[in-house]
Amino acid sequence: MSQTQIGLQIYTLRDHIKTPADIADTCKKVSDIGYQSIEIAALGEIETSELVKILKDHGLTCSSIHTPLDQMQEINQCVEYYQALDCKYAICSGFMPKENQYLSATWIAFAKEFSDAAAELGKHGITAGYHNHSHELLKCIDTGKTAYEALIQHLAKDVWFELDTYWITHGGGDPSAWIDRLTGRCPIIHVKDMGINHDRTQFMGEVGEGNLQWDRILTAAKNAGVEYYVVERDNGKLDPFESIEISFKNLKAMGLN
Repeated sequence: MSQTQIGLQIYTLRDHIKTPADIADTCKKVSDIGYQSIEIAALGEIETSELVKILKDHGLTCSSIHTPLDQMQEINQCVEYYQALDCKYAICSGFMPKENQYLSATWIAFAKEFSDAAAELGKHGITAGYHNHSHELLKCIDTGKTAYEALIQHLAKDVWFELDTYWITHGGGDPSAWIDRLTGRCPIIHVKDMGINHDRTQFMGEVGEGNLQWDRILTAAKNAGVEYYVVERDNGKLDPFESIEISFKNLKAMGLN
């Protein structure tokens, strides 16, 4: 790509994408704000052909799609959907083991299964990535290293990482340091801010409105080869449309295209 793109994880607007009419209205609003692309998750039922038309009508592209591992393993269905949307980036939304999460073997076994699915998708021009939350920064009791480090080491080298700036911080990590470490394997990042309430609880906020060091994060991202800066807010204080507009304007003011 010749320039970066500010995209939107449409999950942010999940209460407004339940029907085809909702999706069309929401995509218009997203486009009117200035977004060029969306990342898909939590869409209501809609025919793929209708979704393709809605995106085209509003000048949006699909940068990436969050797809559970078991759906990635349904290769034919998965490939058909991705190709219809002209999308090459498939994302596993995270691995959340219910037991033995503190053992590196648990994460290594997942890495093998995910790498196998990624290899099959790769035969069709689709590359797979892993999205983190904060629990990946837990330390494995048998190695003393984080689960995230186990994934970086044991996932196939063509599997990439969609680093989430908020969740890395939530886990006690430095987003810019982790992005540096993922140079060449981090084409997409989730950008969201973290602030602190008067009662000392954390909140998820709009980019540039919290306490994350965006100058460092964006410099690291540029050096790492990030293509898409995807705005996401799982929950927060503001109306979600107001929220995504603030994040978009702040990212533009920070120099992103």
